[in-house]
Amino acid sequence: MNKGAHGSKSSVKCDALLVDTISRSDTYPYVDIREDDVTMGHEATVSKVSENQLFYLMSRGMTEDEAMAMVVRGFVEPIAKELPMEYALELNRLIELQMEGSVG
Repeated sequence: MNKGAHGSKSSVKCDALLVDTISRSDTYPYVDIREDDVTMGHEATVSKVSENQLFYLMSRGMTEDEAMAMVVRGFVEPIAKELPMEYALELNRLIELQMEGSVG
């Protein structure tokens, strides 16, 4: 927060989804506050795709790869919908390409 940002509020959230047993997530929050009367917060969460999620989707006829891709798309969707359409499409395309190479 820059000097002069009196009464400002900010919150930073970092979510990570681990899709395999060798993935990891490291978060290093950095908050630069140069004003006295501001409210600043940060949080981080790390989760992994659960066996139950995959089992449920696979019991509905999906392959493991399809189920994993659906879980990842659901995780990314709240971010993608905030992007301009062309960026959201590219993000989804890159995720699909990455999932093809890492799952299965």
